[in-house]
Amino acid sequence: QVQLAGSGGGSVQAGGSLRLSCVVSDTAGVLRQVAWFRQDPGKEREGVAAIVTPDIFKYYDRSVKGRFTVSQDGPANVVYLQMNNLKPDDTAMYYCAAGVSSSYSLRASAWPYWGQGTQVTVSS
Repeated sequence: QVQLAGSGGGSVQAGGSLRLSCVVSDTAGVLRQVAWFRQDPGKEREGVAAIVTPDIFKYYDRSVKGRFTVSQDGPANVVYLQMNNLKPDDTAMYYCAAGVSSSYSLRASAWPYWGQGTQVTVSS
């Protein structure tokens, strides 16, 4: 059984930082990757970063590369998204997701497991 619990959102000013956390429960040991997505109302859910566990490889959407960092605390089964130099365009509901595929994809349809969202609001 797979369960994901995302947290850590909040409100910051442009240029500020936030760290999101996703606690991953994978009792069958099937997961290969964990990712972070975001979604604005009326827009498609977009992938921002993913990590091939356990910390084998990371990949990012170009819109966040150099500002966001995905990492993993293996023993605690927590995946983090450190977000620096935040911009108003980063405002969205953020979701963590997990998958069993070893293919690299930030398309939402490729990820079968999802946690609840956490809101990030960046003001100018």
